[in-house]
Amino acid sequence: MSSAGGAERSPLERMLTARSVAVVGASVKEGSLGRQMMLELERGGFEGAIYPVNPGYDEVLGHRCFPSIGEAPETVDLAILGLANQRVEQAMRDAARAGAGSAVTFSSLFEEEPPEPGMPLLAERVAAIARDHGMAVCGGNGMGFANTEARLRATGFPTPDEMRPGPVTFLSHSGSVFTAFAFNDRGIAFNLIVSSGHEIVTTMDEYLSFALDLESTKVVALVLETVRRPDGFLAALAKANQRGVPVLALKVGRTEGSKQMVVAHSGALAGEHGAYEAVFDAYGVHECRDLEELADTIELFSSPRRVVGGTGIASLHDSGGERALFVDLAADLGIPLAKISDATRERIDAVLDPGLVAENPLDAWGTGIDADRIYVESFLALHDDPETAAVAFAVDLARQGEPYDAGYLQVARDVLDATTKPFCVVSNLPAAIARDEVGRLRGAGIPVLEGTVSGLRALKHLLDEEDVRRRPPTESPHGAPEDVTATWRKRLATDVPFEETTALQLLASYGVPTVRAGSAASAEEAVSVAAEVGFPVALKTAAADLFHKTEADGVRLGLVDAEAVRSAYDDITARLGPVVTVAAMAPPGVEVALGIVRDPTFGPLVLVAAGGVLVELIHDRKLALPPIDEDAARRLIDGLAMRPLLDGVRGAPPSDVDALARAVSRLSVLAVELGDLIAELDINPVIVSAQGCVAVDVLVVT
Repeated sequence: MSSAGGAERSPLERMLTARSVAVVGASVKEGSLGRQMMLELERGGFEGAIYPVNPGYDEVLGHRCFPSIGEAPETVDLAILGLANQRVEQAMRDAARAGAGSAVTFSSLFEEEPPEPGMPLLAERVAAIARDHGMAVCGGNGMGFANTEARLRATGFPTPDEMRPGPVTFLSHSGSVFTAFAFNDRGIAFNLIVSSGHEIVTTMDEYLSFALDLESTKVVALVLETVRRPDGFLAALAKANQRGVPVLALKVGRTEGSKQMVVAHSGALAGEHGAYEAVFDAYGVHECRDLEELADTIELFSSPRRVVGGTGIASLHDSGGERALFVDLAADLGIPLAKISDATRERIDAVLDPGLVAENPLDAWGTGIDADRIYVESFLALHDDPETAAVAFAVDLARQGEPYDAGYLQVARDVLDATTKPFCVVSNLPAAIARDEVGRLRGAGIPVLEGTVSGLRALKHLLDEEDVRRRPPTESPHGAPEDVTATWRKRLATDVPFEETTALQLLASYGVPTVRAGSAASAEEAVSVAAEVGFPVALKTAAADLFHKTEADGVRLGLVDAEAVRSAYDDITARLGPVVTVAAMAPPGVEVALGIVRDPTFGPLVLVAAGGVLVELIHDRKLALPPIDEDAARRLIDGLAMRPLLDGVRGAPPSDVDALARAVSRLSVLAVELGDLIAELDINPVIVSAQGCVAVDVLVVT
């Protein structure tokens, strides 16, 4: 058996750019998986060698058929296994022994019990065979892949008659979504589309890294259920950033509750999706919430035009009511509309019919006389305004009819030819779209977004892409002194619970400002500590098993003298035990919550949230992958809904946001250096005022 010359290529390259393919389970039976696998290779125009494998045939669709893969005349790059679960393990073993570089399996690989006690389950056994022989594997429980540039369709399921190569890489854990996008009727074209399934060997980050090495990849879309190799995934996202390739992601399962109960607020706030939010923010990934938004965003990003300036969207409409709806939805979604200049208004006003108002968004429909010229000139005025980042033509794309050298279709083509900023057409009602006519727009290179909400969200992603590109490189903040880190690592490794005073010392040693505090086990000790830290003080129970002190009526604030301290001590300790924490009162200010939570996939996360009793009630939080510098910390803070409170309201002076950003950055260093020993850490509240910020209450769960 001769070699196919694949030794110089990686297993993944041998799979995705295979030069020879064995189709195990090939068949001539109509409607069978075995026949469809063969048809897909032929329909895709695969130019390499195809070797059907099935002992029941001498020939399949004009190709000589072999009893086993080992009897094929050469070592194949790829074995496509179209077999039931009970036959896959032996087929993988045969392929491995024959030197196949890779395999695709559609089987679920589900097995309730292994054949013998103590044996791994089927999926693990199949994966072990592949790994032992250095094979890449697509699946199981997937639908394969199509590499349009290599004219290779490694699937057993129907794909479109024509799949022209394009700029989009589409990677999906869902086979149904893979099929839906493969059959899209809006002209989205892929260089590579993969249904990776359960990823028993080859994971999404590996496909992503491969795609980013292709010059043709201009945008990547991911449909994610989970991340199986977090380090590889983050490295692939960093690679996308380096190449300037935008990544769009739809993460399913984001609303599922946390797998285990948590005792700290930070864990409850983070939830299971928090880590993905942090990852997406760190690497500038555009998160889509549904398939419509994903499709619109893919189409918009498939156009080479990108935002290079401006502050918002400019749009032109032919309906006052639909324009008002557009404005309402943009406000709901937080999408900025360009504030055009007086000069732009004057330019538009000069061409509008009487009675229409020159503004953005613009309703340009008047009498209908000379409407095309009015539209085009208005578009150009909106486009040329320096505040305009992108331009949208928001209309109903119902059938126009011939002639096509006039009307909305021609207006859109004329605007595209005369402009340089991103330009798209937004359909107000997808159900009204005349597909054949819209095909003329797409054929001219004009993105057509199929829905007002999904279209606006896609435009927001386009605006955000410029913000991502403009971000300064993140500078890693300096770590704590080695002796400090060593001391706290030793302390955290013990089973001794963290008293609040110890937790405050931990924060202070990493540069997070804290209130002065001490512990006491008697009324007189409490008075002594109060005198040392300075009145007024707060007195709180330090019961080891009590995580939320306020709910147990274990906190007294604003104690101004020794008698108040004694009275508070007697009341609290009679119910909650003798040990208390006495701390100086922080100055009045805005309450913010900070925290660390350890995600099982991505490790420690840093949390910033609305603080005090609002911490979980309003779910106003942002998360980040540590470490982050002060600029990144400030972006987190700026993303909070409560952010305006820090600027001062009702006569209050502005709070020191820079001090809060420094505290968040220093907390992120603590997360990196000690996070593997911390389950959760809550600081609630941090009081932020004009004088700076100070941590008041802290809980550490080791």
